[in-house]
Amino acid sequence: MATDADQELQRAKLRVEELRSQISYHDYRYFVLDQPEISDAEYDELVRELRQLEEKYPQLITPDSPTQRIGGAPVEAFGIVEHPQPLLSLANAFSEEELRAWHRRATGLAEADTFAMVCEPKIDGLAVALEYHDGKLAVGSTRGDGYRGENITQNLRTIRSIPLRVADSKIPRLFEVRGEVFMTKTGFERLNEERAERGEPLFANPRNSAAGSVRQLDPRATAGRPLDIFVYGLGWAGGGALPQSHWETLHWLSALGFKVNPHIARCESIDDVWRHCQQWGEKREGLEYEIDGIVVKVDDVRLHEVLGVVGREPRWAVAFKFPPTQRTTRLLDIGINVGRTGSMNPYAVLEPVNIGGAVVKLATLHNEEDIKRKDVRIGDTVIVQRAGEVIPQVVGPVASKRTGRERPFVPPEKCPACGTQLVRPEGEVMRYCPNPACPAQTFRLLAHFVSRGAMDIDGIGEQLSLALLEAGLVRNPGDLYFLNKEDLLKLERMGEKSAQNVLDAIEASRGRPLQRVLFALGIRHVGSETAALLAQHFGSMDALMRASVEELAAVPSIGPVVAESVRAYFRDRAHRRLIERLRRGGVRMEAEAPAAREGPLSGQTFVITGTLAALSRAEAEARVRSLGGVAGSSVTRSTDYLVAGESPGSKLEKAQQYGTKVLSDEEFMALLRRHRAG
Repeated sequence: MATDADQELQRAKLRVEELRSQISYHDYRYFVLDQPEISDAEYDELVRELRQLEEKYPQLITPDSPTQRIGGAPVEAFGIVEHPQPLLSLANAFSEEELRAWHRRATGLAEADTFAMVCEPKIDGLAVALEYHDGKLAVGSTRGDGYRGENITQNLRTIRSIPLRVADSKIPRLFEVRGEVFMTKTGFERLNEERAERGEPLFANPRNSAAGSVRQLDPRATAGRPLDIFVYGLGWAGGGALPQSHWETLHWLSALGFKVNPHIARCESIDDVWRHCQQWGEKREGLEYEIDGIVVKVDDVRLHEVLGVVGREPRWAVAFKFPPTQRTTRLLDIGINVGRTGSMNPYAVLEPVNIGGAVVKLATLHNEEDIKRKDVRIGDTVIVQRAGEVIPQVVGPVASKRTGRERPFVPPEKCPACGTQLVRPEGEVMRYCPNPACPAQTFRLLAHFVSRGAMDIDGIGEQLSLALLEAGLVRNPGDLYFLNKEDLLKLERMGEKSAQNVLDAIEASRGRPLQRVLFALGIRHVGSETAALLAQHFGSMDALMRASVEELAAVPSIGPVVAESVRAYFRDRAHRRLIERLRRGGVRMEAEAPAAREGPLSGQTFVITGTLAALSRAEAEARVRSLGGVAGSSVTRSTDYLVAGESPGSKLEKAQQYGTKVLSDEEFMALLRRHRAG
């Protein structure tokens, strides 16, 4: 027989469930629909009663309770979340012509005359993934590199427009919703006013403030920031019937309580899409949040699989980017940054100017040839734009406003960091410092080496990199792998726990695959994609170091400039000593063994030349590889097929000379369709 205490607990449990349901409903009305039904005082009373009951009966507290939004205890570091399905980036279209070219390629691949598309405002915020288990928010993470992100669940729980629980019996048991966290312009201004009053540094723009806010180690700090979210689709789902169009998916998510942008539109033709983009290009300033373009997606979800992915970009979507926002201001000076490869990178020092919600004080000038070509002079009134709404750059001077007191830029002859005479390699627009011991290069290389896209050594940022160099504990990245706790404890403001965290992060980085190591070395012209190609082709650092220029240039997509740069890097004794130091420090020198890809084109080599009607060259090569074939960059006696598009050039002559089978654009597409159907 139940005791009085049991009965009281049961009544409390029922009331708690009722209160949570009411509060979640009113959160949805207020934060998602912007249509409140009760006063703030009435809402506060519901929350107060719920909090009192949970304090009295702590066993009733659950992670999805509205009281848990205010944030829990601070965390020391964010954990890593593996994305079951990658969060892909989108290809950009900067003009009507590029937008229509995307549509032509997509219709060609889909073998359709046309298809409906969904247009969504491209929110300038931070992409996140929300994972629900049995209707409850279980994991929230950042995009990260698309494959792994940071676990920011506790911080995302504080955003009122994110449902902690989805009450619908028909939802899949497991599913992931994707969205963009952002900060409104008004919220951003209010936050900066508060920071100014406290004497804290101001945020540059709403996007930076949103990104910084969700990555606070203390969720209570995040709870105090004016953050919001728009969801833009499903990532993945397990079990349950799902809508078969993107348009229906967005409305389904809205019905479940997720906040979907009210300005989405479904267009039947690319002409309608272009008109929609033009309209929002003119109207975007009137929105309460920043957008930098329109995302266009094929509506039919079944076509998403047909169109597939190339690189890290889905072919079924594209981001049309609005023209850059421009303002005029005065160029106060031109400074020089020394890059990690020794390049002299000029930058503009500007009178502060607000461009699209961001205060801009510095802007890129690319290189000295660009400065000469544009005739930019110190003291000029210049046009500055935020390219892609992010990177400020100087477009050019307003010559009509010159007073005669302006002076031309004189590029340095010696490195501003070490005084070494600069060199300018033949055919290049940049000057370089040839001194491998240049302190600025050493610092930039170390900061790059530990960065997230490279060796990802958490806890070693620019500040600690500089401290390690100044203390003489590190002279090159290889020295990191010989640090001990006693070394680190010598540094100012370095405690026992922080030192151990740094050592743990260094230990974890020893197992990074070869492609990450190559990118981390900072070889000129070798970005992350090129590093991956080299690692996959050669398989080990030793094999790559032995490779000749000819062998390097034979790697698909590696041209002669990159090949010569890689060979020059490994010829340098200082670089070879660095690699040996890394090897002795336990850093991995082998590539991950790629899974063997079998397919109908296995063992056959294709070379693409000229312009194809429906595919870019990269897309065509990706299709060949997806069917098990090899995509080559030059015609040799071992080439099986040359695919000749419009204006094929000299490769066609070489193929005819070797007797290589030549496929027309139409024959190549027919071959792809035949194998896809098979």
